Amino acid sequence: MSLRALQALESDPNLSQRALARELGVSLGRTNYCLHALMDKGLVKLQNFQHNPRKMRYAYLLTPQGIEEKTRMTWRFLRRKEAEYEALQAEIAELRRRVAADAGVEGR
Repeated sequence: MSLRALQALESDPNLSQRALARELGVSLGRTNYCLHALMDKGLVKLQNFQHNPRKMRYAYLLTPQGIEEKTRMTWRFLRRKEAEYEALQAEIAELRRRVAADAGVEGR
């Protein structure tokens, strides 16, 4: 969830917690918890718009450390998905081999 939150905030730092929760498909409370954890780790900082008539508007900005961590998380995710893909391709090849062997037995 942290990776998806960082990606969403990088795309739109002005997302409200409610909008971020909707985008992530999780509760507002879980989103709040995640944002605070990201801020505690120094990956996201909260900026208040002082000149905004709506004083409650904030922006969640990725810190340089947050951008680096998002990149590391993306690479780990990509490597994991590539490994899953390769394992799935091997499993499909094995199933095709078995089906072909079974079809050869039935055809006799």
